[in-house]
Amino acid sequence: MKRLLFIFSFLLAISSLQAQSIAELRAKKSDAEKQIRLTNSLLEEAQKNEKASLSKLQLLKSQIAYRSEIIESINSEIEVVDWSIANNNEIIGMLQSDLDRLKKEYASMIRFAQKNKNSYDLLIFLFSADNVNQAYKRWLYLRQYAKYRRSQADIIRTVSESLDENLVKLNEKKELKTELLQVKITEFETLEKERGQQNSTVATLQKKQRELRIEIKEQQKIQDELDRQIQKILEEEAKKSGYALTPEQKLIASDFEKNKGRIPWPVARGIITEHFGVHSHPVLKQIQVRSNGIDISTAAGSKARAVFEGEVSRVFAISGGNMAVIIRHGSFLSVYSNLREVTVKPGQKVALKQEIGTIFTDPADGNTTVMKFQIWKESQKLDPEEWISN
Repeated sequence: MKRLLFIFSFLLAISSLQAQSIAELRAKKSDAEKQIRLTNSLLEEAQKNEKASLSKLQLLKSQIAYRSEIIESINSEIEVVDWSIANNNEIIGMLQSDLDRLKKEYASMIRFAQKNKNSYDLLIFLFSADNVNQAYKRWLYLRQYAKYRRSQADIIRTVSESLDENLVKLNEKKELKTELLQVKITEFETLEKERGQQNSTVATLQKKQRELRIEIKEQQKIQDELDRQIQKILEEEAKKSGYALTPEQKLIASDFEKNKGRIPWPVARGIITEHFGVHSHPVLKQIQVRSNGIDISTAAGSKARAVFEGEVSRVFAISGGNMAVIIRHGSFLSVYSNLREVTVKPGQKVALKQEIGTIFTDPADGNTTVMKFQIWKESQKLDPEEWISN
């Protein structure tokens, strides 16, 4: 009986673990699929301009990364299903073994009962006792034996039903694995096509190295101008009695820090196409590029929005980089640039997710819409991906 209880407890445990693992993997896969749909729509817009561009290349790279995530999730789900199939096979073997043993025991009891089914024989068994106490014990034994026979029949029925259910589940798992393998093949074929597009775009861009070097210098000028403006804010505020935060600003800064990893995106929907830090140029491998923040590609007409409550410290134009807004959140700064128009002004208090402007759409670059976003803690540059929600 203990063995059967163990089997049923084990069945419940693995079913729960498997359901939880698959639910998590499917949620991750669903998120990646949403990002791919958005990337596809942005690429379709960019493809209207036949000219190869870094923006298109970055979108393709993001799409490939998300496609790889989907394939990785499918592989993990297949592993979970394989594990479940192996456990089901083991459980089925244990149930079948117990069922065979129970049936043998039950058959022996039936044979014994057949031999002693005559009421006269039972009476002789009772009245042949040496005393009343022994007769009473024999009567209890007969009652317990009859009850045990009924319980054995119930256990056999329960084990048989469980065995049938597990055989059905086993077939379902095998069918699921077949479906997953087919989806994986389809996703892999799509991934190979996307890699082909990426390689083709890289080959085209490599023929335009002079233009790309000019573009890198222009982007560096824009970044330097942003750095100067941020530095100016810090210097001006340092003159104000060493810039002591007010109680309200301290509270905002504390709340901002507590929400690390949960701060909303500066756009409603977008794809990160440039990451924080120093890394190789996607085409000019011998060149290292430095990014103080992240680039977020989004749909034309998209609005930039404040990632946290705060106060607008600066609104300014950057030569070649459109408009920029800097918002202070206590000791933290959030920076939004490449805006074509701004709807806030210096000194204005802004709320969480309040729209602060419209992001510039570049007609010369396939109508790509990219916002540059940074987070600083005073003079320290921070990786925005560590702060915004996943």
